[in-house]
Amino acid sequence: MGRKREAAGLRNIDWATFSLFIALSAIGWSMVYSVSYSQEAGLDFLSTSAGKQLIWMGISAIAFAVIFAIDWKFWQTLAYPIYIVGIVLLVLVLFLGSTIKGSTSWFVFGSFSFQPSEVAKFATCLAMSNYLSNYRTNLRTLRSQLIALGLLLLPVGLIMLQPDAGSAIVFSSFLLVLYREGLNSSYYIVGAFVALILVLGLIVEPTYIILSLIVLSIVVLAYHFEDNRRYWLLGALTVAAGTYFAAVNNWSTQALLAGAGIFVALSIVQWMQKQGRIVSLLLVAVIVGAGLSYAANFAFNDILKPHQQDRLNVWLQPSKADPRGSLYNVFQSKLAIGSGGLQGKGFLNGTLTKLNYVPEQSTDFIFCTIGEEQGFVGSFSIIIMFTLFLIRITIIAERQRSNFSRHYAYCIAGIFFIHIFINVGMTMGLMPVIGIPLPFISKGGSSLLGFTVMVAVLLKLDSNRYRI
Repeated sequence: MGRKREAAGLRNIDWATFSLFIALSAIGWSMVYSVSYSQEAGLDFLSTSAGKQLIWMGISAIAFAVIFAIDWKFWQTLAYPIYIVGIVLLVLVLFLGSTIKGSTSWFVFGSFSFQPSEVAKFATCLAMSNYLSNYRTNLRTLRSQLIALGLLLLPVGLIMLQPDAGSAIVFSSFLLVLYREGLNSSYYIVGAFVALILVLGLIVEPTYIILSLIVLSIVVLAYHFEDNRRYWLLGALTVAAGTYFAAVNNWSTQALLAGAGIFVALSIVQWMQKQGRIVSLLLVAVIVGAGLSYAANFAFNDILKPHQQDRLNVWLQPSKADPRGSLYNVFQSKLAIGSGGLQGKGFLNGTLTKLNYVPEQSTDFIFCTIGEEQGFVGSFSIIIMFTLFLIRITIIAERQRSNFSRHYAYCIAGIFFIHIFINVGMTMGLMPVIGIPLPFISKGGSSLLGFTVMVAVLLKLDSNRYRI
């Protein structure tokens, strides 16, 4: 049985994942065609956006075939050299790359262009997977954590020098595989806390954030009283209501001082009852939270330039953004998605798409084309297909006998998730507009080739899982 499975070759490919990959790519090309066909009528087909995308689909198909012709052990053996090539390309693009839309992120050779960040994503997947599969790697030790973090932050730092925040954010997806392989969950809790405070600090006065942290700490301390816990909690909730009432009525300073006094008093009592650990954690959280909230508020108001503030306002405070300026893209995107209704206007019948009301509608905002032409049914179907695609990758990951293959599967699962979540979210105004393509759907040769290579290597590794 084992030998038959080994000899199966292509017959052992995961056809469900492969079918979803093909279907999404075909849908993506049809959407690119729909966006461009009326605007580029009369041109030679291969010179149109749809024609160029079709050429890239052919190149991607060749790359897929080549990967399946290469021995599956090739990718683990050369993981680090490929990573080094990716890093070298990121360095070279800073000096030899072309600047497009403010970022020196592209190598351009005539009509051909590609982003080395796409190579870096794939290369980091291989390097991280190889490192984590080493028997000496133990993510419970500081040394292993620092090395893994170094593999992750080196390409991120180089990409931020371009600068290309969108591509850099994608590398946060590697936190998924690190968590899966045993990285302490405390890091994720702390990271989520820091991120939340920084985001809130951009839109809320620091005083209210600090007051909220103090009130929450008071409730936590009250819960840790073993005797008469319900009365302590009732008192804490009363204090919370009183402080917020005072803050709403412009007595925020008095409320803050009163809350801080109660917090200190409860902390002393709990410390005397040998609850020093929880007291220390809460005290650190309040102090760090206060510092971060003031830092975020200061950075937003005194460091960021007006156009940078506008980008954040588009995401967090749309009412303060200019609907004819920074908010225009998102406003038109939401309008296009909403105009599609339940079943959409039909293929090639999107009026907003035809008239090019949404900038970047074939790349970053292509999901709005789906929403307008295919409606809620089509948009929801695409999201379901992507969900099934991610589920299949997870299933593939968990059935691997090779640690390298399992790590690699989780790496690309994280990358695809970040791309899908942010791209779809930003077309609806739920995420910041940072220029991340929708896998297989958005127009773009280097991104399509990069995603295809990732999937091809995954399917190649999976088709040889019985050889371990």
